[in-house]
Amino acid sequence: MIWSIIVGAIIGAIAGAITNRGESMGWIANIFAGLIGSAIGQGILGSWGPSLAGMAIIPSIIGAIILVLIVSAIFGVRGSK
Repeated sequence: MIWSIIVGAIIGAIAGAITNRGESMGWIANIFAGLIGSAIGQGILGSWGPSLAGMAIIPSIIGAIILVLIVSAIFGVRGSK
């Protein structure tokens, strides 16, 4: 459970950094983005590639990026300049 939270936070932070929305998200939002994005990514892309704490890393990051972009589009969160 703790490993899943840690890996989810890292995945969410990576997704926030890639989309330039990392500063606007807090660490709790990073954890949620990583965990929910992992489920989305593995549901869409499957669980291929390296895995850590039960999460396939590459599909999880892609799913978290999709989630961050959708949520920021809905709530109007802008990236840092």
